[in-house]
Amino acid sequence: MNLQQIHQLGTEMGIKNDFRSKSRIDKLLKRQREKYDKLSKDEKEIFDKEKLTNPFLDSRIHFDNGVKNIKRVMAGVDADSAELMVARYLSNHNPKAPVDAFIGHHPVGMSLAALDDVMHLQADVMAQYGVPINVAESLMKIRISEVSRGVNPANHFKVVRTAELLNLSLINVHTPCDNLVAKFVEAKLTKDKPEYVGEVLKSLLEIPEYKEAAKQGVGPRLFTGAEDNRAGKIALTELTGGTEGSPKMFEKLSQAGVGTIIGMHMSEEHRKEAEKAHLNVVIAGHISSDSIGMNLFLDELEKKGIEIIPCSGLIRVSRNKKRR
Repeated sequence: MNLQQIHQLGTEMGIKNDFRSKSRIDKLLKRQREKYDKLSKDEKEIFDKEKLTNPFLDSRIHFDNGVKNIKRVMAGVDADSAELMVARYLSNHNPKAPVDAFIGHHPVGMSLAALDDVMHLQADVMAQYGVPINVAESLMKIRISEVSRGVNPANHFKVVRTAELLNLSLINVHTPCDNLVAKFVEAKLTKDKPEYVGEVLKSLLEIPEYKEAAKQGVGPRLFTGAEDNRAGKIALTELTGGTEGSPKMFEKLSQAGVGTIIGMHMSEEHRKEAEKAHLNVVIAGHISSDSIGMNLFLDELEKKGIEIIPCSGLIRVSRNKKRR
């Protein structure tokens, strides 16, 4: 596989596991094309053409050194200059089996600049749990604007420039992997049918990445509510969609009949709002959740003969290997 094929695979897996339908995603891409066609020549020059084909703008190729047959990659939750230097070090010390590319999860470069774009997904997710779409979109637009301003001053291209200097291909896969973990956890809870919040925690701890995170002291934990509370309707509103949504959404979710929220991480402001709304909040874990999503994607690369070198916090669990 080359880097373009790896990127395409991530996009396809992200679409397949999206809470939105494929027709909805196709319609969004069509709307971008219509907007682009109406732009002036000067406006088209600075338009991000990735918007025309990629529904996950927080995931993309940042640098492609042209390797046609990628055999070995380093993969981690974060890509920083240090990780890229380690990849180059490994290549220099084993030139017969070099690291052909680095696959990160969290956005860098243009992916970071466009992080706010993927957050529109959260409005669709809330609507599926019973929040009117007009209310969900109104709340999300305010939060999306905050995130856009928040990421604006970042040094977006620091890591990308390092990859270019090292001539090391760099790609990141963010929302597609978050979609994968969200659907994975949803399937697990649907199968287990937990009645009480404590049973939700027990179900999550049966997942290897969460079990390992618990050993590290950062496993699934309760942020609000009690283990002997009944879980009620469980909503996975905090596992995909870029980053934390609006803190005001918890009241609306509670009114829609949601009893328990599953998330990766939660700020204190959001936690207090969820508590006010009488919601149980189970935080599965950030890096462990990211690891599940990455692993499900990396397993597909492994099936195609690509060796995976985990780094940067990735709890690597291959589901291709038979467990003893």
